[in-house]
Amino acid sequence: LKENLSGIGFTFAGAVIGAWSIQQIQAGFIRHLIPFMLLFVFIYTLAAKDLGTVQGRAKMGKDLFFMVFGLGLGFYDGFFGPGTGAFWTGALLILLGMDMTSATGTTRIMNFTSNVVALAVFIIGGNVLYSAGLTMAAGQIIGARIGSGMAIKRGAPFIRPIFLTMVFLTIVRLI
Repeated sequence: LKENLSGIGFTFAGAVIGAWSIQQIQAGFIRHLIPFMLLFVFIYTLAAKDLGTVQGRAKMGKDLFFMVFGLGLGFYDGFFGPGTGAFWTGALLILLGMDMTSATGTTRIMNFTSNVVALAVFIIGGNVLYSAGLTMAAGQIIGARIGSGMAIKRGAPFIRPIFLTMVFLTIVRLI
């Protein structure tokens, strides 16, 4: 957490702006763009065989990265949401050179931040379906607990195929 405080702060701000914005307008226009963005992450990850297996060289400073992606992906997650985890993981792998385990761990911190903040903004706006939200939250907590334990034990060779499968399934679902 200490290493990601600036990312958490920027993600918090982006999520507030995104969740507030979506309550002001319709999000339909962005639905057609997301599958193509996810397809880029999928193809890049698939093509770069060593991506995420070892720590790479950062192509961007951490502070600038968290400012740009914290605001951008925080906004996106508060505004629309599908694929946010894949975008975070892809960006962390490609631009900060993280290994897959570190990237997915950092992704969880940022995704949790934007989810909680967006939820708070939606609650304030009176736009929450509690029964569906609580059911989904329970599933995510159980899945996160099981998945994080498996990821820590098995590392990148285990995470990579699951990551690619989930990105692919999200693309198919959105199309």
